[in-house]
Amino acid sequence: MPKRLIPYWKLHKFPILMVLISMGFYFAFAYNLERTDFLKLITLFTGLFFLHFKLIQFEKWNFKFLLLAGIFFRLVFLMAEPNLSQDFYRFVWDGELVQQGINPYLHLPDALIQDQNGVIANAAQLHKGMGDLSASHYSNYPPLNQLIFALAAMLSGKSIMGATIAMRIIIILADIGIFYFGRKLLQKLNSSPHLIFWYFINPLVIIELTGNLHFEGVMLFFFIWALYLLLAKKLLLSGVIYALSISIKLVPLLFLPLFFKHLGFKKSLVFYCVVTIVSVLLVIPFFTSEFITHYSETVGLWFSNFEFNAGLYNVIKQIAIQFDAKPWELIKTYGKITPMVTIFIVLVFTFLRKNEKFHVLMESMLWVLAIYYFISPTVHPWYIVFLILLTIFTDYRFSLVWSLAVVLSYWAYSNSDYKENLMLLAFEYIVVYGFLVYEILRLRGKKILFHKN
Repeated sequence: MPKRLIPYWKLHKFPILMVLISMGFYFAFAYNLERTDFLKLITLFTGLFFLHFKLIQFEKWNFKFLLLAGIFFRLVFLMAEPNLSQDFYRFVWDGELVQQGINPYLHLPDALIQDQNGVIANAAQLHKGMGDLSASHYSNYPPLNQLIFALAAMLSGKSIMGATIAMRIIIILADIGIFYFGRKLLQKLNSSPHLIFWYFINPLVIIELTGNLHFEGVMLFFFIWALYLLLAKKLLLSGVIYALSISIKLVPLLFLPLFFKHLGFKKSLVFYCVVTIVSVLLVIPFFTSEFITHYSETVGLWFSNFEFNAGLYNVIKQIAIQFDAKPWELIKTYGKITPMVTIFIVLVFTFLRKNEKFHVLMESMLWVLAIYYFISPTVHPWYIVFLILLTIFTDYRFSLVWSLAVVLSYWAYSNSDYKENLMLLAFEYIVVYGFLVYEILRLRGKKILFHKN
């Protein structure tokens, strides 16, 4: 060992060992884990969560160390096939279509698989891998996401693993971008810049984004970049970048009304116009009359047909069943009510909060999204990633607790029919709600003391 490394090793030997152990855990997660093995899954995840907590505790001011650790953790997954989600098969399928000029919003995989012309590389494997549910519905991924799928397909060499690696590199680069702009934004807000590591080395973020190829990270890269530009008074460019975020995932649409008070009438009008124009331009290459019908129907299914890891909905369903309600009818009714409740919540936080202040704006975003997830019938683990990033810009930490507790929802993956364990879900939400109530009371007490002083 070179002499100059000896003092560093003595000073940082425990964090270095924790990084190496974490990499071993991530390797086991990526290459030696069947998602049906719930005990192994939850053990690895819990161990990784503890190690990431201790790493931040020991090295929170050592930015290069934790940045490199986060990158190394991600690179462990580089050659791995996602093992907790089969969505990547649909990503590759859509990418193959787009690069050949075929509109993914107009053709069902179940219909295209009957075509014997072989327009899609590895069609049979992709069709089988994505599953019956995805194969029987039109694509619901927004336009810019489709272009990234196409780029991955172009770089793949007609290989599914090649496309997987290409998408994984894009997601890793996006996370590094989130680290860069997230840290700069924290500095502008006079907050501790080390808070970005609660996102960057969080096991849920690494496993669900880099590991399982969910594109929340790319959406969040554009989202946090847009907020940084907004704080830097670059309104027009901020609107452009915000539209790119929406065109990866639709979730940032929820927050558009919140900018009204923050920007004021004239500036918010300009911001909304820029976001709308860029969003429309991104849709134009895919636009047809059928696009609107197919896309709205597919997105609507998430409100009225699917349920997973639900909080409030599961409570309502269990009560309704006692009164002989039929679950398949309840989910459709609930799905019609949820969007209206969400709109009401957004309007409340738009007009009753002092969103002129940036930290209040961020807190409003956190609350809007958290409440939306609390009432939603579908809360996949990777959804929590958005909350993790928002929470570091506020005084709340309940989403960090949720990023650990949500591992209990993986129980459903251990069953061939994805049947959930309601006791585990109840425990998950009791922990999250309990910690949230504790935080509300704690922060309210601090504010009272502050005002008294």
